[in-house]
Amino acid sequence: MPPIRSKGILLMLTAVAVFAVMDASMKRLTLAYPPSQVSCLRGAASIPVMLAIVGWLGGWRRLLPVRWSAHLLRGLLAVGMLSLFVYALKTLPLTEAYAIFLCAPLIVTGLSAVVLHEHVDWHRWLAIIIGLCGVVTMLRPSPSHLVTIGAAAALGSAVCYSLGAVMLRTLALSESTLSIAFTFLLAVAIANGVVAVPDWVPLQPRHWPWIAAIGISGALGQMLLIQAFRSAPPSTIAPFEYTALLWGLALDWLLWRTLPDEQTVIGGAIVTASGLYVIFREHLRAPVVIPP
Repeated sequence: MPPIRSKGILLMLTAVAVFAVMDASMKRLTLAYPPSQVSCLRGAASIPVMLAIVGWLGGWRRLLPVRWSAHLLRGLLAVGMLSLFVYALKTLPLTEAYAIFLCAPLIVTGLSAVVLHEHVDWHRWLAIIIGLCGVVTMLRPSPSHLVTIGAAAALGSAVCYSLGAVMLRTLALSESTLSIAFTFLLAVAIANGVVAVPDWVPLQPRHWPWIAAIGISGALGQMLLIQAFRSAPPSTIAPFEYTALLWGLALDWLLWRTLPDEQTVIGGAIVTASGLYVIFREHLRAPVVIPP
């Protein structure tokens, strides 16, 4: 394997692990604070770390957006995505929230065909349908078992993420990586802060280490993820995003002594297999570049 691709894979694996630490820290804070306040802390705690990184790299000018309206729309999607996901973390085990949320790559593929008019062959449409059946398996809809609000929130978060990812493909043509990342944090901190103010719970000193963990891991994870996609093709490193399920399993057991039930395991396996197949088909379609 070429060294550049190996570097990209290592960066992706590290980014997923760092984000898992962030998600576990947010789940821990939901035991003491409302989801909107935790979402606000996610953005606010990462802003000083992001500014320190920008200062170190000397990229202050790249923080300024070009298309403010596009950033505003993506910021609203980011607020919806994070707010719903934090609520899912509050009510679901980490593994189950991850298993449902990881249907996002399937939704992105479908939206790319509808919104961006990208070609999606019937193999991938079939994989998308099968993957969504896996999501239904985890949601457990039946006359005697209503879909939980937490599971619906995880699915809604995946939809918001997917819409933002599709929008990001066009936004990245005119905006710098730093401006996209920074406006995401600002939108999350400000919008959720406004919602959280009426029910704001005073921060307890014993929770500051968890808040610091969110800030550091959130900013570091974003930078690692960006560098991963710069170091290797998306079709090469995207499959390693599914290692989040392994981290979810490990953290659920270490921190809360919980394990996923049978339906979550089956549904998660269906979603993961479908997502990997979609990525594999995309890799087959990618043009082969022969070096001179």
